[in-house]
Amino acid sequence: MGYGAPAGGYPQGGAPPQGPPFPSGAYPQGGPPPQDGGYPQAGPIQGAGPPAGNYQGGPPPGGAYPQGGPPHQDGGYPQGGPPQGAGPPAGNYQGGPPPGAQGQPQMPPQGAVGDPTAQPVPASAPSIDKMDKVDGYGNIGFESGGMLAPPAFDDALKGPPPERTDISNVPTITEQDARDALLQFVAEHCCYGKKAAQDMTFRDLQSTSAFHYTLETFAEGRQTCWAYEPFKGQTIDGPFNGLAPGPWDIQMQPTAMFQNSKMEMEVPHTASVKPCHGCMAMGRIQCKNCHGRGRVHCDTCHGSGRVSVYRDGDHHHEHCTWCHGEGRRHCHTCHGDGMVTCHTCKGCSQLKCYIKLTVLWNNHVIDHIVERTALPDHLIRSVTGQIAFEESQLRVWPINHFPDAEINNASQRLVNQHSTAFPSERILMQRHNVRIIPVTQAIYTWKEKQSNFFVYGFENQVHAPDYPQTCCCGCVLI
Repeated sequence: MGYGAPAGGYPQGGAPPQGPPFPSGAYPQGGPPPQDGGYPQAGPIQGAGPPAGNYQGGPPPGGAYPQGGPPHQDGGYPQGGPPQGAGPPAGNYQGGPPPGAQGQPQMPPQGAVGDPTAQPVPASAPSIDKMDKVDGYGNIGFESGGMLAPPAFDDALKGPPPERTDISNVPTITEQDARDALLQFVAEHCCYGKKAAQDMTFRDLQSTSAFHYTLETFAEGRQTCWAYEPFKGQTIDGPFNGLAPGPWDIQMQPTAMFQNSKMEMEVPHTASVKPCHGCMAMGRIQCKNCHGRGRVHCDTCHGSGRVSVYRDGDHHHEHCTWCHGEGRRHCHTCHGDGMVTCHTCKGCSQLKCYIKLTVLWNNHVIDHIVERTALPDHLIRSVTGQIAFEESQLRVWPINHFPDAEINNASQRLVNQHSTAFPSERILMQRHNVRIIPVTQAIYTWKEKQSNFFVYGFENQVHAPDYPQTCCCGCVLI
């Protein structure tokens, strides 16, 4: 007495194999499958898939999958989610999981040697396609781009220029002041002799003034980019709380005027929680030192398990005490586990993504020096002098009342230059000033040789490149 063929037919359309029928009890539940090809009563054997050959060209019938139906089309798991310990569904990441981020480590060859200096490869930023669309923040990435153009502002140069006072003269120095300054200069150079400074004869002191004009423009620039940090349960201020304000609508105050500073903040209503792209939301990644094996070759015995020691006049081979003769030891990076905490999410499995606003306050400084002697111009910047003029406004007017026409022309040129030099920044304040620095050229004679030096600034700094006694008797020139 035989059995008929199942309703679904046999594989490849052939006849059933030749042989005696199955004895009673060879099938689960004590009998053959029913004619419709299904499973009796409780369904298929635990852990077994649907019977081969029962589905030709169509989906399996209802009940052939655990929990009564096929997987969802979006790649998720039915009802209660994925089985315990499983990774995230493959369909949740566009383009498939990144290389090296799968849950199971990729085993290297058996002879792989661990690298104690290996550093984890930093994960790339999440795909921009996964980021939420925020009105007013299009075309931004994970790195700060150029400055955002500020909104238009009213012309600050309205009305006449301010009234300005006359410029006063600066004091001059005496012959004794010049000598004292030179002696101090000589004392600061260990090899300079002071006899020349003490005995020189001054022929003339020519006092002049150097003018130093400085213009400062304090401006604010803003940049935006996507940022992320491990999600540890912190409050999420997302779009459900309202529309995100524009980059220039957020009120920010500098810590101090005319000083460079930087401040970063999260743009309100732009945060969201995303699965970590570095570890596929697992919280752990493969150890880069042992490549996921958990063990590395012993550096002491080079993987042989034995070391050579010299004792009693002869070489002996003994078991390596570092690896106990095994040739391999536990990886110190992952402690033998093969996996380490994800450096992107710090083991949290999820990331808080948000738009970061970076505010930069820059103090742009430009100057012009008028100095008509042989004294190098750059030395004027390092000394103090008399503040002949100083003014601060939202927008300054060029100077037009200074006794030296070159300063007036420089002011006009530099103010016009700064008015259009920073199109991506908002000018908050400007100020300019003129310093008058005293400069005295001292002409002297020493040992029938005539030369000169300069004394400049309120500090009475000295510039004496031709000082005649630059090497004292204790020095030997080579």
